[in-house]
Amino acid sequence: MANFLRLHCRMFSLLLKLRWPWWWFHLILLPATAAASSEGNNVNSNAAPLSTYCRSYCGNITVDYPFALRAGCGHSGFRDLLYCINGVLMLHIPSGSYRVLDIDYAYRGLTLHDPGMSDCYSLLRSPAGLGNGFVVEPWRAPYLEPDPDNVFMLLGCRADSPLFQGFPAPEGKHLPCRNVSGMGCEEYYRCPAWDEGSSSRRPRGSASASAYGVVSPPECCALEFGAIRAINVSHLRCEGYSSAYSLAPLRAAGPGAWAYGIRVAYSLPADHQGFCGACQATGGVCGYDQETDADVCLCHHYNSTSNCDSAAAESSSQPSIMSKQPSSAATLVGGFLLFRFISSSIL
Repeated sequence: MANFLRLHCRMFSLLLKLRWPWWWFHLILLPATAAASSEGNNVNSNAAPLSTYCRSYCGNITVDYPFALRAGCGHSGFRDLLYCINGVLMLHIPSGSYRVLDIDYAYRGLTLHDPGMSDCYSLLRSPAGLGNGFVVEPWRAPYLEPDPDNVFMLLGCRADSPLFQGFPAPEGKHLPCRNVSGMGCEEYYRCPAWDEGSSSRRPRGSASASAYGVVSPPECCALEFGAIRAINVSHLRCEGYSSAYSLAPLRAAGPGAWAYGIRVAYSLPADHQGFCGACQATGGVCGYDQETDADVCLCHHYNSTSNCDSAAAESSSQPSIMSKQPSSAATLVGGFLLFRFISSSIL
């Protein structure tokens, strides 16, 4: 710093011999002076506090661990998953994009809305298949899947659908079609949506017969996600789908009172909980390495592979993404080149 001040004084004395306006010199030199004076200070005064650095907000939804909108924050199993678009939180997986209506951190669940999904008052169907369904990447499957109490009701599936292949069919019954948490096609057939159009699309005869396979193929087939592990509407050769979930211990009074949407449960590896707990206990924030996806504890000045108490002592510790800031080296080099230019310009 002392050497820099001597350089500054020498340059100022040379400045007196120049014909340039004095303020032109200081407009260039001032950033270099500020950078040099702060070079020895490793604290980024503009950095967000650790407790809020990885926490984000999108509309009225809080995005916090294990999710994140900032790279390197959260858990790697949920990277490149959530996006905030014009104040609307969206979730993107191979089957499509969904609007996130809620994140329940206490019960570890997300509520999603698919605009192409049918409900009790509107049937959305197409011969090519309408709606996203739900399909996740194989590597993400251990972290994210629909709740067991979420029922998927597939509509207008063809007889050659993979749903109905490989099951014994006594009396024409298709085994995968069943009620889930008290919700199923037998009740769903009572929705007003089945009366839309010039003629009713409601199956004739016994509702239970058409719901569980005596009518082949059934107009509606209800099942849980775990029965087939992927709800791909077009691959299953269906025209559309609906989805509903149950959170209350009491059964909803009829399909008109069901909660329509996709309820997704998320989870973390058991061994990760110990790492994250130790990180948070030492004042850190849980994150991940963007190159290796390994767990990382984000501390004030270092990223640690254990916790913030040992971060400074770790030889492998890397500068924290919270303390990274533009280097002043380029600015100082620019000041040196300016000095050489001034020297060569002296009359």
